[in-house]
This record gives sequence, C-alpha cells and structure tokens, in this order.
Amino acid sequence: MANSLLPVVALLALLFGASRAADFEVGGDAGWVVPAAGDSGTYNDWASKNRFLVGDSVHFKYKADSVMEVTQEEYDKCGSTHPIFFSNNGDTEVRLDRPGPFYFISGVTGHCERGQKMVVKVIGQNEPPPAPPAPPSGAAPAGIGSAAAMVTAALLPALIVLGV
Repeated sequence: MANSLLPVVALLALLFGASRAADFEVGGDAGWVVPAAGDSGTYNDWASKNRFLVGDSVHFKYKADSVMEVTQEEYDKCGSTHPIFFSNNGDTEVRLDRPGPFYFISGVTGHCERGQKMVVKVIGQNEPPPAPPAPPSGAAPAGIGSAAAMVTAALLPALIVLGV
C-alpha cells in the first residue's frame, strides 16, 4: 500500500512544491522612465499587483538614467550618497534574495521626485500568501469540504492514470 501512494505523493509535490524564480520587467514595454505628470504612483501600483518571492528578479531597462537600491529613509527623501546597489548600464537585473521590502529610486536628480521610484515587497518561499479579504457580513465562509472537493477533482484524472 505504501508503494501505491508514492506516485500520488510525487504528483502532489510537483503540483504544490514546485516553484520557479520569475523575472519581472519593471515598467513593461516602457521600461524604467520618469512617469507622465500626475502618474507618480505608476511603479508602486505595478509592484502591488505582482507577487514577489525570494529568488525572483526585477529587470530594469532604461536610457540615460540609473537605478539604485536604497534604504527606506533614502527612498522617502529621494536621495542617497551611499546606495545599497547602483547601476547605470541601461539593463539592470536585481535578484530579490531575501524577504522584506526593497526600495528602488532613479539616481538622476529630480526623477525620483517625479515618481521614478518603487517599493517591492518580497515574501519568503515558505510564507503563506496574504490572507484573502473577509467575506461580506452575513456570508458563510467556504468550508474545507469545498476545498477538498476541488483538489480531489483536479487530481482525479492523475489518480486514475496511476491506478490508485
């Protein structure tokens, strides 16, 4: 019996345990540029819509500019004389190697003040995802039964093929 469960355990490990590092293109096609007037939250809006894990990378493409990783204090004041990291090669990749916030700003005078800055919040590989919002008052929370049914339905074809 123990041997018949081995394929199921392996399948579950593949489905739930496998994770690959992702490479995020900061700013999409536009790249790392000064946002249009009035769009000072552009990069933080983008970052908040993504889920960054330890091991992922953020990729900055830019011309006649730079990118600096700085402390929160330097981020807040839009300047640093001793950044954690600095690059001005036009094609910079930064590996997110720890959980917690990473603070990025442009190193060109005035660009950060105009919105060319971003906070990336990185979660650890083993940290649970943020809790979903609470259901509206009066709504019954989803039970474990419905979650178990969804997992069973997703795995059933594989279990049949494996003869379990």
